[in-house]
Amino acid sequence: MAIRKQEQLYFVERMLVLLDAGLPLLESITLMHQSASPSWQKVMTIIAHHLRQGERFSQCLSMQHAVFDPAFIGLIRVSEESGEISLALRTIQQQLYTQIELHRQIQQALAYPLITLGSACLLMIAMLIWVIPVFSDVFSHFNASLPWSTQLLLNASEQFTLYLPVLSSGVAVTGLCCSALWLRHPGFQKRCDQYLLQIPVIGDIFRLSTLACWCRSLGYLIQAGLPALEAMRITAQTSNQWLCHDLSAHIFKSLAQGWSFSEALKRADPQRRFFDHETAQLIQIGSASGALATMLSKRADVLEKQLTSRLTLLSHSLEPILVVFVGLLIGGLVIILYLPIFNLG
Repeated sequence: MAIRKQEQLYFVERMLVLLDAGLPLLESITLMHQSASPSWQKVMTIIAHHLRQGERFSQCLSMQHAVFDPAFIGLIRVSEESGEISLALRTIQQQLYTQIELHRQIQQALAYPLITLGSACLLMIAMLIWVIPVFSDVFSHFNASLPWSTQLLLNASEQFTLYLPVLSSGVAVTGLCCSALWLRHPGFQKRCDQYLLQIPVIGDIFRLSTLACWCRSLGYLIQAGLPALEAMRITAQTSNQWLCHDLSAHIFKSLAQGWSFSEALKRADPQRRFFDHETAQLIQIGSASGALATMLSKRADVLEKQLTSRLTLLSHSLEPILVVFVGLLIGGLVIILYLPIFNLG
């Protein structure tokens, strides 16, 4: 059962309020269970049951690995040893809030272009199916030669309407096949992630977002007291991008073999496909000075600011371009359709 990050953030915030009020952990879970949604009631029922049997909170969370990611569980496990669960929950709260905010910024920047392009495509399809055939019937009574652009548009409308069932079936089958490949073949997911990062502008935005989350997660884990090797293993497990996952796993193997953090980074990404030069240099300095967690957190702040500025620039640049594009598209279609009428006049 997949739980959205927004719901996990709500769970952490409510637990923090109850724990700060002085309630024990089991009683807090019981109170939260009474007003939780049906999906969370199942989760908290299982957690409360195992807590009554004397198991640790991190062990209860690990039994719900489909709900809580390894970073969540790892921070709770470290906090149990130090007795500071509230501090771990505040760290998780900040981490979840940062991830949600990054995703919201990306969605907000890409929503307008996608909606505009989708609306333009739907309008174009509607004109090809319903509007242009009406003009074709009118032009058939003119008994005059049509401009080449008008004739080309009429032929395109006729062919599109004729092969519309075939095209629709092909799009549906292609979508189903891609969905099946995505769910069953990790290799297909890796290729899609690689192609996504190679898109000129969009790819760099997703790289910055993934790298910022990587730095933030690894910094939080090391700052919480986890060894670098364990923190890297959890970071690899929680990554939702295949290139980041593979690079993190490669760094983990190099660290386990005794390589330093900077050398492990160079061995994992020698071509700087994911880690830019500045990030790699700061990580090298942080690992050598013993301030790796602080350096990662500061680098994550810088990357998030860069991401925000690029998203703002992209949004402001695309809006006028899309308005002009849609205007030219619709205006061009109207002019092409009315050219024969102007010629007759």
